[in-house]
Amino acid sequence: MANYQPKPKKDSFFSLHFTSTVSIALVLFMLGLITLLIMAANQFTDQTKENISVSVILKDDITEEDLSRLNRYLNAAEYTKEVKYISKEDALAEYTAALGEDPVEFLGYNPLHSSLEVYLKAEYADTDSITKIVQPKISSFPGILEISYQKDMLQMFNQNVNRVTVVLGLITIVLLLISIVLINNTIRLSIYSKRFIINTMKLVGAKAGFIRRPFIRRSLFNGIIAALLAILMLAGTAYYLQSELGADFDIYRPAIILPVVAVVFLFSLLITYLATFFSVNRYIRMKTDQLYFI
Repeated sequence: MANYQPKPKKDSFFSLHFTSTVSIALVLFMLGLITLLIMAANQFTDQTKENISVSVILKDDITEEDLSRLNRYLNAAEYTKEVKYISKEDALAEYTAALGEDPVEFLGYNPLHSSLEVYLKAEYADTDSITKIVQPKISSFPGILEISYQKDMLQMFNQNVNRVTVVLGLITIVLLLISIVLINNTIRLSIYSKRFIINTMKLVGAKAGFIRRPFIRRSLFNGIIAALLAILMLAGTAYYLQSELGADFDIYRPAIILPVVAVVFLFSLLITYLATFFSVNRYIRMKTDQLYFI
């Protein structure tokens, strides 16, 4: 009876490489998801801040020249996103629509003043910037009765944003550490199965760089595939989030999508390269006898 010679198992995609690629893709998806949420939260915060305005109440006797000069300055100021002029008549119409009462019927005249609503850029929408930069510069112009803004609401909003930022930062750090450990262990397991091949290459005189090269090339390829899988899953998640948020918030803007894609790809390539490099080096330094006891 002829001796049965088992065929060596071929390294197929649906083997250890498939498992490690999918595992890395899931970890990258979680990392990309938290990055997506952080970027979306930052954009939403900026949009909300830029909807808070500083009201520049104008005197009734302000001249057209002074109003024009003030308006030109505000439109050109580094802290201004948008300026809207509200006349006495517009202010009266808004007041009447909001309260359902016309003060002219009781007083015989319009007690409201015209104003300029100054919408600030997000980086200037805080109490310190308004009190130290915006108010002093605007108040130097003639014809201004008062400068007001919703100070309490702005302070509370910024405090809540700071708390959320700290929480998301801590979650990101923890998730980053977990991602590094999981991807490193996944790659080390795949290299572990090739430890005797590494040892054989070393025994026949192959240099460390020559031994590492195919393993690093394969790991980088798997990392790219894993990153693409993670980005596909993130695209589906972004589509769902966009449908929930509606048209008021655009999650597909480059300022959100590009950083997420960059983080996923760069982290995947960096961690797979480093994990493979150090894992292969470990078995290169080992003696043959030690390979049987690990």
